[in-house]
Amino acid sequence: MAEPPIGAVLAGGASRRMGEPKAMLDLAGKPLIAHAVESVAAAGLETIVVAKPDSPVPPLGVPVLDEPAEPRHPLTGIVAALRYAEARPVVVIACDMPLVPPALIAALARLDDPVAVVRIGDGIEPLLARYSPSVEPALMASLRVGDSLRHAVAGLHPRLITEGDLSAYGDPQRIALNVNSPSDLALARSLLEGPARGSRS
Repeated sequence: MAEPPIGAVLAGGASRRMGEPKAMLDLAGKPLIAHAVESVAAAGLETIVVAKPDSPVPPLGVPVLDEPAEPRHPLTGIVAALRYAEARPVVVIACDMPLVPPALIAALARLDDPVAVVRIGDGIEPLLARYSPSVEPALMASLRVGDSLRHAVAGLHPRLITEGDLSAYGDPQRIALNVNSPSDLALARSLLEGPARGSRS
């Protein structure tokens, strides 16, 4: 029987647009990263956080894996998570995606495709995806040559989880909300304080 996936919350970004460490931002009375960690844990997955050695991470009750300090690239965290998981697949979620429902994470974990990634509009969301250990060498090769995250993942011909698929779990735009700026944080706060009221502006 195949080993069950682990869930990795990626927190190694530089937070340039936000201007302060995103993982530590307050959202509905808890750190932003805690929402993603709690969703992964509620999906029933063994949960880890992957961050740079100097990334501020609040106490979360889960292991924190240090990814290499360089390069500063999202693939660094994905590769580190796959190496930590060894023969197990990894479901990844960015620490700045606080509205992903546990049911979607559990559904990603049940897939057996080498790569399965959420697609919103014309773009993919490689930081809301499932990766099998078999793709780690290809991702590492892309990291070495400096490929963009989306180009590297698209080159693996992933299974696409479309907006139609996502609608079974809620509003796709809400699910895929990335908190990259103060306005995104304000939107996330408004969505958590009341019923879903449409998509990002």
